Amino acid sequence: MAEHIEHHHSVLDAFNPLQNRLNWLLLAVPLTLYFQHQGDVEMTFLFSMIAIMPLAFLMGHATEEIALRAGENLGGLLNATFGNAVEIIIASLAIWTAAQHADQADVMIQLVQASLIGSILGNLLLVLGLALLWGGYNHRTQTFNQEALSMNGSLLLLAVLALIIPAAAAHTGADSDILDLSRYASMVLLAMYGLSLFFQFKTHSHLFDVSSEAGEKEEPKMTTKDAWILLILATVLVGWMAEVLVHSVDKAAAGWGLPTLFIGVILLPFFGNAAEHFTAVLVAGKDKMDLSLAIAIGSSVQIAVFVAPLMVLFAWVMGVSLSLEFGILETAATFMSVLVANFILNDGKTNWLEGVMLLACYVILALSFFEV
Repeated sequence: MAEHIEHHHSVLDAFNPLQNRLNWLLLAVPLTLYFQHQGDVEMTFLFSMIAIMPLAFLMGHATEEIALRAGENLGGLLNATFGNAVEIIIASLAIWTAAQHADQADVMIQLVQASLIGSILGNLLLVLGLALLWGGYNHRTQTFNQEALSMNGSLLLLAVLALIIPAAAAHTGADSDILDLSRYASMVLLAMYGLSLFFQFKTHSHLFDVSSEAGEKEEPKMTTKDAWILLILATVLVGWMAEVLVHSVDKAAAGWGLPTLFIGVILLPFFGNAAEHFTAVLVAGKDKMDLSLAIAIGSSVQIAVFVAPLMVLFAWVMGVSLSLEFGILETAATFMSVLVANFILNDGKTNWLEGVMLLACYVILALSFFEV
């Protein structure tokens, strides 16, 4: 065999806290089950949310290992597909719950919409802001590939258009056809996402090549079989914790006195994407801005142009009335965030003050969602 198995990490190694300190947070899984058994809804929700953080990291690690062996194009597609798997799992379970329990439909729909908006805002403002701040602290001025970023920025504006029209229609009282409009617009967005992947990985892949920043070619540390086992196992555990989380969020919000909107927009995306956030900030500190922006902006694009319309169509199949009408506050917040991020990155250079501006925007919006 060409593979040297003795140098490969096993599935157990991936869960070992001595290999990765983040794995200590896996203790939140049994704690979630303990508090669920005790009937403590608030602590059940808290620890299920914490448990998702290391499990999401393990999913990302397994995907990276598979991608290293799959080749550049297929590897990129795998990363794009599984990059926001946590949001897809949480949103899908919430929609499923809404379909099975009509009395919880309104709360579940609000949770889905809030978590999707929160992921876009978190990546655009919090992650990007921290990346620019940390990168600017270590390097006076940083540059990046403006062409690749311009396409992602345009895709985000297209997605915002699909959010603004239903919100405007609802505000004027013409809301009878919002659901149909949202579903057809979702089909257009998904088609656009498919074409953007073809553009990114096939016809214009040279514009998005960050291999020169990544340094030496990374070698796989797991066998393909172990990587797939890890991916399936981590996905199942994320699904389990997400189901617990979804069924406890309403009572936990009431117990803590927090708006469900705040939990969905701020807390869920933070814990679900923490590992990915850390990576974007870390590589920015090493002056690898193309890679950092690919993570931060790319994740926002995936949520806006792929995950959100996919959930609208899934809800349609399940008989749940989920539309792209996310509310005036959420839509305005997304629109302004996309504009601010595009303006800041428009000149192809960044510094630490621009990072602080993005973080200030995020804090203002977080306070808005907390008070509403």
